[in-house]
Amino acid sequence: MAEAHQAVGFHLSLTSDGAEVDLSAPMLKEICLSGLRSWKRRLSRFWNDILTGVYPASPLSWLFLFGAIQLAWFLQLDPSLGLMDKIKELLPDWGGQHHALRGALAAALFASCLWGALIFTLHVALRLLLSYHGWLLEPYGTMSSPTKTWLALVRIFSGRHPMLFSYQHSLPRQPVPSVQETVRKYLESVRPVLSDEDFNWTAVLAHEFLKLQASLLQWYLQLKSWWASNYVSDWWEEFVYLRSRNSLMVNSNYYLMDFLYVTPTPLQAARAGNAVHALLLYRHRLSRQEILPTLLMEMRPLCSAQYEKIFNTTRVPGVQKDHIRHLCDSRHVAVFHRGRFFRVGTHSRNGLLSPRALEQQFQRILDDPSPACPHEEHLAALTTAPRGTWAQLRRWVKTQAEDALETVEGAAFFVSLDSEPAGLTKEDPAASLDAYAHALLAGQGHDRWFDKSFTLIVFSNGKLGLSVEHSWADCPISGHMWEFTLATECFQLGYSADGHCKGHPDPTLPQPQRLYWDLPDKIHPCISLALRGAKTLSGNIDCHVFPFSHFGKSFIKRCHLSPDSFIQMALQLAHFRDRGQFCLTYESAMTRLFLEGRTETVRSCTKEACNFVRAMEDDEKTDAQCLALFRLAVDKHQGLLKAAMSGQGVDRHLFSLYIVSRFLHLQSPFLAQVHSEQWQLATSQIPVQQMHLFDIHNYPDYVCSGGGFGPADDHGYGISYIFMGDDMITFHISSKKSSSKTDSHRLGRHIEDGLLDVASLFQAGQDLRCRRRGVVEKDSGRKCGALSSQT
Repeated sequence: MAEAHQAVGFHLSLTSDGAEVDLSAPMLKEICLSGLRSWKRRLSRFWNDILTGVYPASPLSWLFLFGAIQLAWFLQLDPSLGLMDKIKELLPDWGGQHHALRGALAAALFASCLWGALIFTLHVALRLLLSYHGWLLEPYGTMSSPTKTWLALVRIFSGRHPMLFSYQHSLPRQPVPSVQETVRKYLESVRPVLSDEDFNWTAVLAHEFLKLQASLLQWYLQLKSWWASNYVSDWWEEFVYLRSRNSLMVNSNYYLMDFLYVTPTPLQAARAGNAVHALLLYRHRLSRQEILPTLLMEMRPLCSAQYEKIFNTTRVPGVQKDHIRHLCDSRHVAVFHRGRFFRVGTHSRNGLLSPRALEQQFQRILDDPSPACPHEEHLAALTTAPRGTWAQLRRWVKTQAEDALETVEGAAFFVSLDSEPAGLTKEDPAASLDAYAHALLAGQGHDRWFDKSFTLIVFSNGKLGLSVEHSWADCPISGHMWEFTLATECFQLGYSADGHCKGHPDPTLPQPQRLYWDLPDKIHPCISLALRGAKTLSGNIDCHVFPFSHFGKSFIKRCHLSPDSFIQMALQLAHFRDRGQFCLTYESAMTRLFLEGRTETVRSCTKEACNFVRAMEDDEKTDAQCLALFRLAVDKHQGLLKAAMSGQGVDRHLFSLYIVSRFLHLQSPFLAQVHSEQWQLATSQIPVQQMHLFDIHNYPDYVCSGGGFGPADDHGYGISYIFMGDDMITFHISSKKSSSKTDSHRLGRHIEDGLLDVASLFQAGQDLRCRRRGVVEKDSGRKCGALSSQT
């Protein structure tokens, strides 16, 4: 979600001291290190490999094969064609009385070799099948005979009852695209936003790059793709996230919201108890690999590597580079309330604490009247400081308060018990939702520990939210966990009639442990300075959240269109009406079809999209002409999205080429220009991955309302959207108040009108037409929200 901001703002520092490195040797060394990191991760997953490495077979299949060989041997048949006799000859001679034992051991060794060969063959066959991406290139909503055949073969080779990491050994590696094709696609993508003079100059730079440097840089990338698990993901994590020296708040973190219209209980401690218990249940299922791998079309598996670091994870600041610290287990959560820090244990001798016991612990914290110690209240503001500054200050904190710091950083996750209410209110729904989003994204600048993988925020009226650090994984991973949490705490755990968690308190539980920070005096001015910077950054963010209920996914699908492409074209129309010009547009797409894949950029501002927008603003164009251009724009966007998902995107390839050029000290004006681009429109769709957990027909309000992130550019917008059920779309818009060019609320009005105007193109009768041309007759246009039920 928020990676657009990081992607355009990273600066390379290739050594710990910032010194320049030698030419080609460091590049080869970096490629070797990338491969070693890949193998190190594989070794760290050794136990997972034991559990899932033989998938789609099972250990029982070895026992069956061994039994069949023994039976055949008893019937004087030799299925090994003499190999078992040769194995027996190689075994030590233990005497005649052990002849049967040698035979059984030879059979076991032969069965193991045959079983391993069969497993390897299944893995190779499945990897070859999963390397096919023809299904992505087919028109939306259709499936050809080859794809149906492919699906049948995948079903045959995929086995049954997969665990979370079962498919990891069978996923293909992300391919390195053709550099000529990447440059061609790049020039095509920037043509709509550049003047003729600027485009011609960019084309000259591109051709010089292809002629002079591209082949060498491409060779290094190909070499890395053969050795490392993924040619881009480790560099993406390091240079885009971990080497970024900016504040994490707003720039890197993103938020996820609670249900929009309902709050299951108004009791803060009860909601926290159920939510924490649900999160720990998810962690338990994760550790046992009982979470099913995500499948596209219920068949094509996605990479599950990012799930490993959801819990027990902290981004530790460094002077030049941060690092991610992940613990195998943690049996406590760190809690913040009114400037005080607490340690709350999550387990007892009998296992995981019940929701009612956790509620009891949180209520004890809420009832604790003790004040915060001097400067303890604002200590967490240090996690909002520039990373190099926080790294230096953290050394002082660790020296004086190592136990307290270790408790926070070693927690399963961070919990903030907010003293203020949040969420939708009837008195002022628009302002209350905006304030809710702002509280989740930035808070007060000192009540979130932004280094933790995520912070669970529980407001005083029982409303929930999540603030997520971005480096360890992307939004679909935390979104999957959040969907499980909301569904579990409401529908499975539930609440009693008086709003408390079900069950009984445990009076034998010890009190939550208060953490004390013996901070040196020299750090106090630094905390005040960090807080001042956090409040400045927080106060500059303009958040706007609005649910669009005139129509939703069901109407768009009845138009035989991709819902995501429909929204992207409406966003192009809205932005043009807002700014009067086109701009580079960043849409995040996943590359988890490949091993350790993360994201790719879809450049949604295409020539076809611009032609459609101009037609919508031209009074002389008819609806039929606009509709024809709209379909061309949607088809183009779908092609770009599918190319990005299949590893044929533009930006990650150019990013990797740029990293190689910096390692080799090759100056490339073309890559430098690509790196300097600004994304004034950064967009992302939040996927709903587990609709089966929610009963949208009987409980239509119990659907997650998505989340948002900060803008990628000082004069740009950050927009995320989620399809809530079939008939609602919720938008989250952010911008900076310091910019005179942006206004989140103004853009929100343009988006609403743009959606209605685009939808009006699909009306069969003139009596249902909505007026186009901006906000003219806006009120009458909104009445056309009923069109979805009449189309």
